[in-house]
Amino acid sequence: MTGLREERRGSLRLQDVAEAAGVSIATASRSLSGASGVSESVAERVRDVARSLGYVANVHARSLAAGTSRSVGLVVHEIGDPYFSEIASGVLHVAAPAGLTVQICHSGRDPERELEQIRTLVASRVGAIIVAGSGFVDPAVQAGAKADLQAFRAHGGRVAVIGRHHLGVDAVLPDNRAGGRAVAEHLLGLGHRRIAVVTGSRMLTTVADRLAGVEEAVTAAGLRFADVPVVEAEFTRQGGKQAAEQIIAEHPDVTAVLALNDDMAIGVLSVLRSRGVPVPESVSVVGFDDVAVAQDLAPSLTTVRLPMVEMGEKALQLALADPSARPRRRRVGHELVVRDSTAPPPA
Repeated sequence: MTGLREERRGSLRLQDVAEAAGVSIATASRSLSGASGVSESVAERVRDVARSLGYVANVHARSLAAGTSRSVGLVVHEIGDPYFSEIASGVLHVAAPAGLTVQICHSGRDPERELEQIRTLVASRVGAIIVAGSGFVDPAVQAGAKADLQAFRAHGGRVAVIGRHHLGVDAVLPDNRAGGRAVAEHLLGLGHRRIAVVTGSRMLTTVADRLAGVEEAVTAAGLRFADVPVVEAEFTRQGGKQAAEQIIAEHPDVTAVLALNDDMAIGVLSVLRSRGVPVPESVSVVGFDDVAVAQDLAPSLTTVRLPMVEMGEKALQLALADPSARPRRRRVGHELVVRDSTAPPPA
């Protein structure tokens, strides 16, 4: 029976999937490629049938066996964020010598959009998929992605992620919690007690981990974390600007702003500069990541350095390594980089 099933999988056609799902070949094709014109309920049914039959992954496996799959898919949250461009650079460093091309997809930190991008990459027969950027705190949010990626792996695909995810695959794990603790301890050590935190969505594991580190430092200093203003906005430069405006309006006594990524910190600096608030004389500002531009800002940005290029390199190296029975973890450290944007609070 098993032999017949394997033989059947080897000769599967799109028409077989369409017939099993009770739809036309055109509808099956649009459903599997993520094209418009098909309701989500129908598309999901077709994908479930294809996954159970092994159709999409089987096509991918045949291309691997033939040596024709020479591409890697990279899913990032924000293509314009320097954090992701540096990770992409690391992926390219490994891909180029191996003769691999890299397809970059942008999810906008939307889990549904991320799932669409993963499905498109699988349908495009890439040999490996790297999911860069944060996972989501709620495992249910990534349930669809987990199912599709596990099916992809079961038929020869390679997968690795950067950050804490619930996908059950190889992962490169940045030291987000310890980094959050270190940068908060730096501000507290300077004497700051009126600190505001600027953050992206708390649905993201990256945000949750960095925020947990900040809370540890604040609590260890004998302060109540519940008294610390935490302003949530888009995890972008524009989000940093919006959060800074809110802090100025609602918490004018703040002497330091801790942004949970450099992009938001740059937005905070922009607003303070436009308002004539001197940094760090009146307000200190810190970020997280140490993107390349951080040292060239005026003032240069105090931040936590993550080895982002190395993270991209390690992720693709994991994906290209021989498969492992259990998910592998590669941890990378952090470094507090003190520059000109921090000083003791005004007397």
